[in-house]
Amino acid sequence: MPLATTELTRTWAPDWPCSSAQVLRPQRRGAGDPTQRHEDSGRIWRAMRTPLGPASLCVEPRPSAGEVVGRAWGPGAEWALDRMPALLGANDDPEGFEAHHHPEVAAGWRTHRHWRLGATGLVMESLVPSILEQKVTGKQAFGSFRELVRRHGEPAPGPVASLRLMVQPTPETIAAIPSWEWLRLGVQPAQSRTVVTACRLAASIERVAELPVEEADRRLRSIRGIGVWTSAEVRQRALGDPDAVSFGDYHLANWVGWALVGRDITDDEMAEMLEPYRPQRGRAAAMAIAGGRARPRRGPRMSVPAHLPTR
Repeated sequence: MPLATTELTRTWAPDWPCSSAQVLRPQRRGAGDPTQRHEDSGRIWRAMRTPLGPASLCVEPRPSAGEVVGRAWGPGAEWALDRMPALLGANDDPEGFEAHHHPEVAAGWRTHRHWRLGATGLVMESLVPSILEQKVTGKQAFGSFRELVRRHGEPAPGPVASLRLMVQPTPETIAAIPSWEWLRLGVQPAQSRTVVTACRLAASIERVAELPVEEADRRLRSIRGIGVWTSAEVRQRALGDPDAVSFGDYHLANWVGWALVGRDITDDEMAEMLEPYRPQRGRAAAMAIAGGRARPRRGPRMSVPAHLPTR
């Protein structure tokens, strides 16, 4: 098992033009996320709690060489480097995606053919912040997650002190947080109860990463407080599920509606429009937004959901 100060490296050559920043963007929970830092140089740092222990991973793209260099520290360093290609989208196979059902989807696919979903393989890592994001603004959820990590997490291994990189708290630590502390973190009782329930079931929840996505969805939604939206958010990030659609999202249906038919639509309408693209409905929604018209600005500007490509 590597010591925290031992550096392991790996050089990986993807067989497509891999944009590390685009693939890893959905994993960051706001610009102040202590578990993931982006440098102007293009390097991305991630702290994770792997099955072998904490790890820090530095992803450095080298586009001119067609390579990505990974450096890792901590007990989970080897695991993190082994998973780096999947994290950067190597397991997301767009083969068979038929974009012809809507011209907007086809247009998005022509210009974003190399768009990929990464898979962390770490279910609890995605589940905890996704629960905190239920029915609140992104700013509020990001702030609560940031404070949860800062107050109850631990410094990430390796030479990352200047980055203030931190690892999420263990499920056991989160499950022991008292109700008054959750309120200090800005988390409402419904969300904190769900987080604590999930953390008490963490061992079995992590195993859903080994299951087919349909069964993973069923198992996640069998936990009280975890519904369609939360399951989809987790499957997108932890499993790289291209069929996962965040039904119930505050923005998504309207973004897809304006892209495809020029108006706001309901979740039911979106489901009907995306059905021909199964089992890649999530990819179809992303390509529709990339290739169709944008929703007109009305009031405060909305940002594109993190798992979708920008124009």
